[in-house]
Amino acid sequence: MNKEMLTPKEIAEATVNVGCVKANQSMMSLLLLGILAGIFIAFGAVGSTIISALVVDKGLAKLIGAAVFPIGLMLVIMAGAELFTGNNLMTLGVMTGKYSMKNMFKNWIVVYIGNFIGSIAVALLISRSGLYTGAIADKAIAIATMKAAIITRLGLSAVLSRAILCNVIVVLAVWLATGAKDITGKILACWFPVMLFVLSGYEHSIANMYFIYVGKYIGAQLTHLQIWTNNLFPVTIGNLIGGAVIVPIFYYLILMKDSKKSISVK
Repeated sequence: MNKEMLTPKEIAEATVNVGCVKANQSMMSLLLLGILAGIFIAFGAVGSTIISALVVDKGLAKLIGAAVFPIGLMLVIMAGAELFTGNNLMTLGVMTGKYSMKNMFKNWIVVYIGNFIGSIAVALLISRSGLYTGAIADKAIAIATMKAAIITRLGLSAVLSRAILCNVIVVLAVWLATGAKDITGKILACWFPVMLFVLSGYEHSIANMYFIYVGKYIGAQLTHLQIWTNNLFPVTIGNLIGGAVIVPIFYYLILMKDSKKSISVK
């Protein structure tokens, strides 16, 4: 009988092997794949915003919006793209000595820039498409305004907490998708965890690039300084803590610390 999913140990090893490929890709490939991931995540955000605005019941609107959003990560995983928050798992490969911290940071920086370009491209196109009008435009502006003032409203501790929790779930979705052996399993692995983070109200740096900038482009009175200092910078830091520190360290200590098969790469 064929196994339908890898064991946790096998997932850890597969994650490190995938990280080796990511660490050695050219900067141009990383940038282009990063742009695609920004576009894919924005696609999920577009659908989520539209359905959330059109459903009258607030609870149901939040649930359906959360259920639509995961298409972004599904596209990243199965169509092929580089997402900064998912790539935070690369610290696992650094801890096992498979590639250098320098190569990991190169990946993160180039992919983050690519994600931003892709997110902004979709935000600009949507703002000029005529699709965001009436209640949908009001919803998009409200989301952007709320997110750009989140530190003022809630404080830095709350923002970091939401961002940490978010990327714990996102990298676990990537972890589960790595372990799934067929497309159905990968879809479900992406869908339920990501739906959970959206429903819970956590903060995702790449999704927020789209959410805030599309609101700005259709009328929200926001400055770039507000957007980055009140949301994107602190959320990115929190995402790093959740996805690059907490989850990889736990799995390294549990599954890989005693392995002697690692080979250091300078």
